[in-house]
Amino acid sequence: MKKVMRLASMLLAAVFLLAGCGGDATAPAENAPAEEGSATDGTEITLMIPDWGAPTEEMLAEFKGETGISVKVLPTAWDDTKSKVSIASAGKNAPADVIEVDWSWAGEFVSAGWLEPLEVDDETKEDIPSVSYFDFDGKTYAVPYANGLRLAYMNKKMMEEAKIEKAPENWTELEDAFKQLKESGAVEYPYLFPLAAEEKTTTSFMSVAYTRNGVIFNDDDTLNRESVLDALTLIDDCVKKGYINPDSVSIAGIDTFKGINNAEGAFLFGPTSYITSSNNPEVSKVVDQITTIPMPSKEGPAENTISFTEAVGVSAFSENKEAAKKFVEWFSRPETQLALNKAIDNTPTRTSVIEKMVEEGIIKEPGSIVEQSKIVNTPFPNGVPKYYTKMSTEMFNLINQMGQGKITPEEAADKMVEAVDKLIEENK
Repeated sequence: MKKVMRLASMLLAAVFLLAGCGGDATAPAENAPAEEGSATDGTEITLMIPDWGAPTEEMLAEFKGETGISVKVLPTAWDDTKSKVSIASAGKNAPADVIEVDWSWAGEFVSAGWLEPLEVDDETKEDIPSVSYFDFDGKTYAVPYANGLRLAYMNKKMMEEAKIEKAPENWTELEDAFKQLKESGAVEYPYLFPLAAEEKTTTSFMSVAYTRNGVIFNDDDTLNRESVLDALTLIDDCVKKGYINPDSVSIAGIDTFKGINNAEGAFLFGPTSYITSSNNPEVSKVVDQITTIPMPSKEGPAENTISFTEAVGVSAFSENKEAAKKFVEWFSRPETQLALNKAIDNTPTRTSVIEKMVEEGIIKEPGSIVEQSKIVNTPFPNGVPKYYTKMSTEMFNLINQMGQGKITPEEAADKMVEAVDKLIEENK
C-alpha cells in the first residue's frame, strides 16, 4: 500500500489507477499537480539541513504543487546537527521529519534506532553508488544528495614547467612527478596533504590507503595493518622528502585543500568542489590550470575510489513518515539534483546527472569525474561503525604525531590497530 501511495503522487493527473492496483510506475511530469485525496495532501514536514544544502523556495513550491506537501526548512549548522539529532532522538522525539545524515554518523544513528528504513530502487542505487555508505543489514537508511567523491587534482601548468609530459597513472609515477616538480622549482611542496589533528586528516589518509591498496578494514572491521602501515610509510616518506609541507601539522585541513586553488601544490586528493572553484577567478589563482586524473593505486588507476557524502534520511520518530519519504525520493531525483546544482552549486551524487552536466558544458573541466563517480565504493565491509568518531580521533592524532616526527610509521600503525581493536571490543 505504501508503494502504491508513493507512486501515485508522481503520476500525471490524467493517469487513472485501478483501485488497489500496484501496476508499474510512469515517469512523473515536472510540476505535476498533487493527486486529489492523497493521504499526505496538506501535510507539512520539517527539513533539518545546512543552509548550503537546502533547496530553494521555488523548488519547494514545485514539490508542494506535485504532492500537496509543504516543507518547512530548519537551517542548521553542520556542526550542530549531530548534537540536535542526538538530544531529540534520545528522548524519542523527531528533531525534524527529514534530517541531514553525514556518512560518518550513519552507523551511530542506525545502531541507535534513530532512522527509518527507506525504499530505494536498484536503478537509484546503481546511479548513486555512495548510497552503499547508508546500507546496513540489507536496508537503506539515507540517500546522498551532496557528492563527497574524492578526486585527484593536478596542476597542468606546474607539470609543464617541470617538463613532465604524461600524467601519472600509479604511485611510482606520482612519486617521480613529486621529485621532478620539487627539483625543477615548479612548486616547493608538490603534494597537498593535511596533517592537522582533525577529521580531514583521517579522510585523506583513508583515501590514500583505500585507493592505493584496495582495502583499509578487514571483514571483521579490524584495521588491515599491512595497508595502514603502507599508507603511513608513504606519507612519512613524502614529509621527509619535502613533498608534503611539514607545517601542515598545524594548518587547518580546509586551508591545505585550498592550496590547490592558491598554487601551493600540484596534486590534491580532495572533494569535488574544486572542479568549479579552481576556475572561479574570485577564489582561484589557477584558473584553467587544474584538471583531474584517475586516483592511482600501486599498479595503475585505482579500481575503486572513496566518497565522504552528505545524505538525507527520515527520523524514526517522525509523525509524517510517508510524506517525509516522498520528499527524500523527490530530493534524489535527477531533475531535482540538477536544479539544486544550478541553484546552489551543489555537486550531484547521481552519475547520470554528472554526465549530463559534462555534456552540457556545466562542468567545464571534467577530467576524470565521470569515470571516478562510477567506481565509488565503501571501505567499510559492514557499514560505517557506530564508533567512527572515536576511531577517527585516534587516527588523526596518531598521523599528526607522526607528521611532527614524534612517532614512526610502525608505531603509529601499531597504536592505530590496537585502538580500533579496543573500540570493537567495547562495542560488541
